[in-house]
Amino acid sequence: MFTEKTVQELAQLLGDKLTQAGLVAATAESCTGGGVAYAITEISGSSLWFDRSFITYSNDAKMQMLEVDKVLIDKHGAVSEQVVKEMAINAVKLSEADICVAISGIAGPGGGSEEKPVGTVCFSWYNAHGGEKTETYLFVGDRSEVRTQAIRLALSGLIDII
Repeated sequence: MFTEKTVQELAQLLGDKLTQAGLVAATAESCTGGGVAYAITEISGSSLWFDRSFITYSNDAKMQMLEVDKVLIDKHGAVSEQVVKEMAINAVKLSEADICVAISGIAGPGGGSEEKPVGTVCFSWYNAHGGEKTETYLFVGDRSEVRTQAIRLALSGLIDII
């Protein structure tokens, strides 16, 4: 399970797998605020297999930088599988990457609702050469714990989609 490895171990494993496959990754992050990209760039040589990160915390940033359709955000909310799927696909389209993870969630302590409580995080992993996965998770913990769990899962999902 992804929690058995540290973020650094997952980032190193991701780099090894991307190198072996000849692929390049990007990230499109909201609630993690660049945490996945930070973990990746902590690995020496990551410039060979990591292109860029889109940190799109606001709805406007998602629309401007990742061309997310405003209708999707208005209809489903920024924390939705529909929005993260478009974030992931467009991040690959707008970069030199082959694969991407997109993340949007409610890390807390505020901002949750009955429908989307604190700890709700949506993920989408996309591989331009085939394969995609979009899921929503409910993490337990404070803001830092939710974000760390999201970063671990994001890295694990990237490894799996290679």
